[in-house]
Amino acid sequence: MKRLPIVLLCLLALTLSGIMLPKAAAKKSAAPAAPDKAYLQTIWDGWSTLDPANVAKFYATGPHTFFDIAPLKYESWEQYQNGVKGVLAGYKSAKFTLNDDAAIHPHGDLVWVTATVKNEMTTKAGKVEMGNFRWTGVFENQDGKWMIVHEHVSAPLG
Repeated sequence: MKRLPIVLLCLLALTLSGIMLPKAAAKKSAAPAAPDKAYLQTIWDGWSTLDPANVAKFYATGPHTFFDIAPLKYESWEQYQNGVKGVLAGYKSAKFTLNDDAAIHPHGDLVWVTATVKNEMTTKAGKVEMGNFRWTGVFENQDGKWMIVHEHVSAPLG
């Protein structure tokens, strides 16, 4: 008989503690699968057209920093797109190939990638320029799509 009030008190305490617990935060929608090497090559295939409009869909708009071989720095995709047109205007063809060292590092809604990229570009004068450059990109999941929010492209010293 003495146990019944104690059992009822314990059940009441458990029930109240369950009600009083804060609700778990709504689960964040799962980020889409991280970009893979094929996706990264698609970006470079777009750059191979020498038309930045063909890669605009991969870059976030707004104030983001992009470092390129020349000129040094752009502070938005819009600035990058307009500025690189002058650099690319001196070429009639290009081919960019992601090398085997590409590394993809997912971290929640961000992914950073590092790679070297083989380039073969032909100037309008017919001179073929070949080499490799470094590429680091930071992607952010924006509404289910991986957008480049920071990029660094650089060439080793001659």
